Amino acid sequence: MAYKGYRGIVSYDAMETIRNTNEWMGASARAIASYPIFALVPSPMFKMLSAWGRVTERSFARMVIKPDWEIPPIPGAEGQDHLVYVEPELERPFGDLVRFRVARREPMERRVLLVAPMSGHYATLLRSTVTSLLPDCDVWVTDWHNARDIPVSEGKFDVEDYTRYLTDFMTHLGPDLHVIAVCQPAPLTLAATAILAEDNPAAQPRTLTLIGGPIDPDAAATEVTDFGNRVTMGELEHLVIQQVGFKYRGAGRMVYPGLAQLSSFIAMNADTHRKAFVDKILAEATGAGSEGDKHNMFYDEYLAVMDMTAEFYLSTVERIFKNLEIAQNRFSIDGKPIDIGKIKDVAVMTVEGANDDISAPGQCVAALNLCTGVSDDRKAQHLEPGAGHYGIFAGKSWRLNIRPLVLDFMDEHAGSAPRQHPKRRRGGQVTGDTRPLGPEDDAKIGV
Repeated sequence: MAYKGYRGIVSYDAMETIRNTNEWMGASARAIASYPIFALVPSPMFKMLSAWGRVTERSFARMVIKPDWEIPPIPGAEGQDHLVYVEPELERPFGDLVRFRVARREPMERRVLLVAPMSGHYATLLRSTVTSLLPDCDVWVTDWHNARDIPVSEGKFDVEDYTRYLTDFMTHLGPDLHVIAVCQPAPLTLAATAILAEDNPAAQPRTLTLIGGPIDPDAAATEVTDFGNRVTMGELEHLVIQQVGFKYRGAGRMVYPGLAQLSSFIAMNADTHRKAFVDKILAEATGAGSEGDKHNMFYDEYLAVMDMTAEFYLSTVERIFKNLEIAQNRFSIDGKPIDIGKIKDVAVMTVEGANDDISAPGQCVAALNLCTGVSDDRKAQHLEPGAGHYGIFAGKSWRLNIRPLVLDFMDEHAGSAPRQHPKRRRGGQVTGDTRPLGPEDDAKIGV
């Protein structure tokens, strides 16, 4: 065990050394190639070198920086903008419940908890989702912490601890709540709702919307599910679990490093990312690049990664993907079975993207079959044509098609009159104008 720990620390610090070296090389190239005297050389080489340096330095620096929320002011009906303050409401070692307080605005009827994924990126991945909901809702989000910054003394954090956090957050916010779970947390959010249904029915949310989540990973194969089925848990632990190095507060904690996760993200769409960076370097060299262009806006978020605790990552793979505990309604906490069929008073909606290559269509809608206690008129499903994984919660498909449907679903099951919208539901199935908007996913730069 001592040898394994030593190897882990070396591996973790080796990755950080490589990242730091590339950042330094980019900064050095930018500085050297930008000397005024090189402007006298009749060659584009130095402009290209400077551009490569700027792009490289920024890219590798972003990998260890948590992005800011940067929520813009919300326009008010009286013509005055309302500033948005990001305030932790409940603070826990592994994640906070964060409130987006809109200054000088009366409380909204819709109260929404966004359950952000803990899958390698920060909760700020949902920035555009939050921004789109704030004009019509009071919004909270689960803001998970980077495991490398959490001391070992705080203990473990696995899928059961994650689910307990969700039940605590939902109980704190009260029953007049609408919950939206995006991607990875969808199965555990469903389990947390089932716990409340049995142990504390008064704390259940009004509605639960599951977006692109792996409720039943075997319902439709993707590269993610194929990888999980190809490797054993022992192989997975040996390949990807490392020990946080001495640079961070969590030194000694076993984690799935964000840098390792990022490399797998990029490898899935290597050609697309390669072209994006070549185009950005050419744009910088010719003066066509800018600080706020689509490349920087996308990659400042995409490259910012966080470590996950080893126990959370491994238990997710083993219990959600391999053993299908949620899909087969066999999930338990501390040995106590959690019955999803206990959910009766919560309206449930699923959203999937037709081109989702991470949680393929069929994986998320499986939740409706598990919710045997929910009547058909309180269930809805939506399959968005032409949309990939990113587009169904933060892209054009979300803004133009999915968001209005989700708000209508909240209103329909909150005891208030539903908002009028050209889309209609029939028999729990969302129907109407669902025209394709073109492919959208996290591989398409500038979504």
